[in-house]
Amino acid sequence: MQRFRFLIDFIHPAGWPFIGIFAAVTCLLYFVGGACFFLGIVLTAWCVYFFRDPPRVTPVRPGLIISPADGRIVAIKQVKPEPTLGLGEETFTRISIFLNVFDVHVNRMPADGVVVAQNYRAGKFVNASLDKASVDNERAAVALRLTGDHPYNGKLLGVVQIAGLIARRIICDAKPDDTFRTGERFGLIRFGSRTDVYLPLGIEPLVVVGQHMLGGETVLADCSSQEPARKGEVRT
Repeated sequence: MQRFRFLIDFIHPAGWPFIGIFAAVTCLLYFVGGACFFLGIVLTAWCVYFFRDPPRVTPVRPGLIISPADGRIVAIKQVKPEPTLGLGEETFTRISIFLNVFDVHVNRMPADGVVVAQNYRAGKFVNASLDKASVDNERAAVALRLTGDHPYNGKLLGVVQIAGLIARRIICDAKPDDTFRTGERFGLIRFGSRTDVYLPLGIEPLVVVGQHMLGGETVLADCSSQEPARKGEVRT
């Protein structure tokens, strides 16, 4: 019973209907036999793996900005966000994280704060690793007013869940006036997708393009740090 309870806690609730469908189809494929049944087992196991929601150890020092998603950083650039994101007209540093179908797809809040705006916009489903996905694709945006003991208290930070080539469903549980602590879960994207973080200008990223993030654990930036933006290179 305890092992079964662990499995329930390890899987995001949104995944159980899909796991049930995959498992039911696999049971039917049992009567077909051969490669079809084996394929059903593999796909059901992948579905369980995709919807996993493992616990994470979140650094909690005031001022830290934590990655909201697992995945690989594909772009870091300064941009003026679209008005629909609710971030105003100032320039932000956008960090884009691409999630493939093997990454954990649960999203976690990158900092302590209060949600001041949340909006959903329908759009395209182009490859989420492409830069234009931040503008063209279906998305759910959260504007978070930072709280805590650091110089950027009161500033806005943005987190945007973006659908990808395969993704067709964005779940965002963050609503205006909700209060979040760093690392707390706020949503899920099915299946491959992208998550963008908009940092107030002046907060330098402590990560580089190509790095792999762990949502709720990897430090993206430090509001109290004077360290310049980092550079990286592939080494073998």
